[in-house]
Amino acid sequence: MILFGSCAKDYRNQAEVYSNDFEQSNLTGISGGEIETFNNSKVLGRYNNNGFELSLTNLPEHDLVEISFDLYIHDSWDGNKEGEDGIVDGPDLWEMMLDGKSYIRTTFSNVPCGTNTFCEPQSYPHNYPNNNNNPKTGAANRNLPGVCNMAGVVGGTSLYKIVKQIKHSDQQLILKCIDQLKQSNSPDPKCDESWSVDNIKIKAIRL
Repeated sequence: MILFGSCAKDYRNQAEVYSNDFEQSNLTGISGGEIETFNNSKVLGRYNNNGFELSLTNLPEHDLVEISFDLYIHDSWDGNKEGEDGIVDGPDLWEMMLDGKSYIRTTFSNVPCGTNTFCEPQSYPHNYPNNNNNPKTGAANRNLPGVCNMAGVVGGTSLYKIVKQIKHSDQQLILKCIDQLKQSNSPDPKCDESWSVDNIKIKAIRL
């Protein structure tokens, strides 16, 4: 969980300005929207080397926005790995921007990690490139099934609960999530690694 700003007791009021669990396939305000089913729930995605933008207008008067959503990391993300033997399979980057400014730019490692096995590190919950954390650090659920190359494999998908509070006062807002995934040795990149989101909520907060 990533937090910024004042404690809740300092808030004058909070207004939920957007909420979407995608069960109705509602893509209003979203460009680049795709709907798939994962783990018996509809999600926004899956994405590989692309992403989506969510645009909101007519926000009430506010000082902060709180953005929260479920981020699913599917299949064989390689974290901070730079590649070897001419095969480019990392780093696998994911980024969240608000109004064109980056607030999360990190890597995830979703590869198997066992005893006496080298584990490709990831940057999350910190930003890339200056952090090396164990695979799945900060994950809310490490044991969801994979989707494609890791279909049915327990641990093939990891869930991260993203929460970010950002100073913001404009009436308009553009949330953008994108990736830069690398898998030069895969005939089907999206099947090798992808991501999706669910349960997006945005609150406008007055201090």
